[in-house]
Amino acid sequence: MISEERVIRSEKIYEGKVVTLRCHTVELDGQRYGKREVVEHAGGACIVCFREDGSIPFVRQYRIATKKNLLELPAGFIEHDENPMTAALRELSEETGLEADSADFLLEAYTSPGFTNEKIYIFMCENPKQGEQYLDETEDLEVEYMQLDEALRMVKLGEIIDAKTIIGLYAAKEMRDKKDESSN
Repeated sequence: MISEERVIRSEKIYEGKVVTLRCHTVELDGQRYGKREVVEHAGGACIVCFREDGSIPFVRQYRIATKKNLLELPAGFIEHDENPMTAALRELSEETGLEADSADFLLEAYTSPGFTNEKIYIFMCENPKQGEQYLDETEDLEVEYMQLDEALRMVKLGEIIDAKTIIGLYAAKEMRDKKDESSN
């Protein structure tokens, strides 16, 4: 049986706007001890949005951690005490100018639980209205639209490599396929 690790000492190494880094000393069964570096994160929200023509907005932006321009679904941080769906709809509006009143919850997932507690909440919406894009002053991105089948093809070719985007696309496809089956 796998036992829970007990934190016996915790040291805050760094606290920034987005993350906090802690180093935990943990005790395992049998008086064994180890170190665990943990990146604490408030969580994020992501949205798959289908416009009336079936196209999905993606944002292409440079990610310093990967040193690459990545194609991603609209997503961002959940602000303090913000509802995840509200965060997803806010990010959709800020990054693409598309506005929706509500979204369906698809799933939640830990991004990389080996070192971070970051959880992403993924939603889907349909038929948004066009509004105004309003990027943060440090955001630099381009909006691109494509059909779901094309996006899934790009996943298989390794052209879309962002995990939340891949998960969101496959979850949205499954939900849409179920809706199609139930309407037949």
